[in-house]
This record gives sequence, C-alpha cells and structure tokens, in this order.
Amino acid sequence: MTELGAVFRPQLPPERLRSVARAADEAGLDQLWLWEDCFLESGVAAASAALAWTENLTVGVGLLPVPLRNVALTAMETATLHRLFPGRVRIGVGHGVQDWMAQVGARPDSPLALLREHLDALRALLAGERVTSRGRYVTLDDVALDYPPTAPVPVLAGARGPRTLHLSGQAADGTILDAAAGVDGVRRARRLVDQGREAAGRPGHHPVTVYLLAATGPGADRRMAAELRAEGLTPQTGVAGDADRVAEAVRHMAEAGADTVVLQPTADEPDPEGFVRFTAERVRPLLS
Repeated sequence: MTELGAVFRPQLPPERLRSVARAADEAGLDQLWLWEDCFLESGVAAASAALAWTENLTVGVGLLPVPLRNVALTAMETATLHRLFPGRVRIGVGHGVQDWMAQVGARPDSPLALLREHLDALRALLAGERVTSRGRYVTLDDVALDYPPTAPVPVLAGARGPRTLHLSGQAADGTILDAAAGVDGVRRARRLVDQGREAAGRPGHHPVTVYLLAATGPGADRRMAAELRAEGLTPQTGVAGDADRVAEAVRHMAEAGADTVVLQPTADEPDPEGFVRFTAERVRPLLS
C-alpha cells in the first residue's frame, strides 16, 4: 500500500511546526516531511522537535545538502535521531541547490563525486563500521560512531538528473524525487534507479518517494496555477481539488512506481494544519 505524507514547508516560521506536527500526529498521517532549504530552517533541528512533540508520526528530512555538511556530523545527527525515535525517522541527502552552495562557499566542482563519497561513508558509519576514506571530498581517519543506530537505517538520496538517479540506485537505499517529476518522471526515475542497482549488483526493492504539489479548499485552482508558474512547472505536476481528485493523482504516482507520495502544499497554503488533516483524514481512506 502506498504511504502518504505531507510537507511542512520552510516558508512557514519554525514556531508554526509544533501545531502542524501535532495536527498530523492526531490525524494519523503516515509521514511529515521537512526541508533544509537555504537559508530558512535546519532540517535536523526541526525534525528533532517534531518527533519530540508527537507519538506516532514518522518525520522525514528530504533533503540535507551534502556540500554544507561533514559526513561525520550527518552520521552523528542521523544516528542520534534514530536512537531517540526508533523507526520514526527518514533522512535523505542530496546535491542541494548549487547557487545556494556557491553563496556559502561550498559549491563542489563535481557534485556527483561528492554525493557518491558522502553516501558511501554515511551508510558505512550508520552500519557501525570503522571508516577510513581518502576521497576527493570526504576524508575520514579511523572514524566510527560510539552510538550507531541499533537497527539498519536506510539512507535516501534526492535525485533529478539521469546520472544522479543512476547513482542513487547504486549507492543509496531509496530515492526522493521533487515535485517536478510528475508521473512520467517517476517512471523514468524508477527505470534509471533500477539500472543503477543492477550495475552495482544490489538486489531487492529500492523505495521511491515523490513530492506531489496539491491544493484544496477555497482558491485551490488559483493558488495551484500561481505556484506552477512561479516554479516553472507544467500542469501535470500538480493537482487541485477535493479528496477524490487528489487521491486519483496519488494513485497515478503509485502506478508509475512511487512507494511514498508526499503532498506538497502551495507556498501560500492558508491552513497548514488543515492541509495535513485533509491528507490523513480525507485522502488516505480513498487509497485503501
């Protein structure tokens, strides 16, 4: 069965997270996803707070930009979250927006090489291994976590381009697709990810998570049209309307190969708490 989530967009101030997370938890939402966009909010700090304020909600961070982060720090933070809140954390890493990375002096010459080295080291550290690495970007000297996760931790990778999708299949445990993907993009991503897994000799299922732009309630069509124009996206990448219409779009994503569909509200969503309740209480039952 397709898992369903919603995004707490960082255009909202951090102090709004508590009420949204609690509304999501009380409504029985599967997953609440957070972003670490520059220069808005910390993904890890926000995730820790949301997890502490809730009882059953799974919280995802999609994604942490690897140019901003030493891999040992990413591993420490991820392991801590998993030990504090077992089974309720999803962490994804990715290139980040390269213009933002340039603003902080962290833009790499080869984003693909950096992501590969980060994924390899991060997965090894979270598996409890002692790691020495002399890569182009990642350097570790006999590093191991004192408190690694007590159970296997999947590391997800955000991906859009074909080379990154192929890499995700090779080196990550799951893939996150942004809202630009659409149904055709999910099919393409699934194909490229599977090719990467085959090339790396990695059997088994590789879960795909995709964001889907969604709007409901008064002014939904107007808000969606404005969002699509602002982001330069096609109408096929968003859905506006009632629960039946949104659920139909989610089913199309699932049929294309998505394991988790995360509804992404417009940046000007007037009722974020109502949006997560709508997702859990109105859309979710239609997917059973």
